[in-house]
Amino acid sequence: MPRKLRIEKIGFYHIINRGVARANIFLSDDDYVQFLQIMQDASQEYGFAIYSFCLMSNHYHLLLKIAGSELYF
Repeated sequence: MPRKLRIEKIGFYHIINRGVARANIFLSDDDYVQFLQIMQDASQEYGFAIYSFCLMSNHYHLLLKIAGSELYF
């Protein structure tokens, strides 16, 4: 059964992703650089800002803000 469609709301999102069975997803320094380039391209194309990120060998964290948000902490 497919998951329900998520409603996109303006604001901050914490995104985390980990390799299957905690396997490494970044195998070399080039993998980290390529991931950051993909994220930069995606942020421009889809209109979100990357506020913070943490890349580890088997997972990553992203703090994103959807464009147009007027939320403040």
